[in-house]
Amino acid sequence: MRKWKAEHLTPGPTPRSTMTDGIMSRHHMEIPINSNVDTGTLPEMTALNTAKLQWSLDEKVGYSRDTRDLQQVMVSGPNLNETSIVSGGYGGTAEGIIPTSSIKGSNMNHSASSSSLADDANRGVAVEKLEYVKKWGLNTYKCTKQMISERFGRGSRTVDLELEAQIEVLRDTKRKYENMLRLARALTNHFYSMVQTQHALGDTFADLSQKSPELRDEFGYNAETQKLLCKNGETLLGAVNFFVSSINTLVNKTMEDTLQTIKLYENARLEFDAYRADLEELSLGPRDAVTMARIDAAQLQFQVHKDKYEQLRADVTIKLKFLEENKVKVMHKQLLLFHNAISAYFAGNQQQLEQTLQQFNIKLKPPGSDKPSWLEEQ
Repeated sequence: MRKWKAEHLTPGPTPRSTMTDGIMSRHHMEIPINSNVDTGTLPEMTALNTAKLQWSLDEKVGYSRDTRDLQQVMVSGPNLNETSIVSGGYGGTAEGIIPTSSIKGSNMNHSASSSSLADDANRGVAVEKLEYVKKWGLNTYKCTKQMISERFGRGSRTVDLELEAQIEVLRDTKRKYENMLRLARALTNHFYSMVQTQHALGDTFADLSQKSPELRDEFGYNAETQKLLCKNGETLLGAVNFFVSSINTLVNKTMEDTLQTIKLYENARLEFDAYRADLEELSLGPRDAVTMARIDAAQLQFQVHKDKYEQLRADVTIKLKFLEENKVKVMHKQLLLFHNAISAYFAGNQQQLEQTLQQFNIKLKPPGSDKPSWLEEQ
């Protein structure tokens, strides 16, 4: 009997096969062949054995390659750029597979577009600020140049004689009213001190009238007189405080508001003269294409500042007129109040003094109302 070797016909090991399966797959088994076998079939069996041997080698090579790939994955970890997100259950179609690279690309495109929009917005704000600073610097340069020229007598300025006279009268009036307000406040402070002294003196007289029986009547008369003077003094203080408050409103609010408008008018006048001088200077130069373009731009700026100057001049004229009317009305009332209150007090006419306060709707604060309450003192 002749024997020939053939490989085991089981398939080769898969990447998930165990080590035992791999060992057993490499064993051969002997198949006995009787002498009566047809030798004509030997070449066919030899070819079959050669194919089986080649298939076994391929399986072994694939197993080795899969083992190396598995070790590489275990060492380095999966590449997230090449992973996929599968929508659907196990065994679903490939239509639900979304590569993460596409998601990452879309996120990168979205963030890139957002950053580009933010950059464009920041660039627009920066350009706007730069343009504003440029205009402000040019305007300041021209106004400073015009101011120096006027100061040294080399430049001309626009003058409204009537309006300038009214403005000067207003400034002089404000200085005088501020002095009157300062003196009225000083009078109020001194008179308040005198009333407090009279109040303390009346209390002292009343106390001594109780402790000096032989001078009870004399101390009592003086105590009553000082209390009456103190009461009339508080009434007069109410009238004088009302006078001071009204003058303060007239000087520091009404007049100050008009003077603020005058400052705006004077700044507009300076800008108007600066751009007027710039336009005149350009008009005296050559008339080429570049100069004509600059002349047109200067003419436009000149017209803008001219309109602003004329508008503010009209505003100042109206405010001066209303201020004069308001000043006359307020001072007529306040001077009459001050005169009647002072005359009634020093004449000792308490009834006339109280009628004066009622005439001007002045309500006196009750004694001790200026002091903080016990809760505020805590």
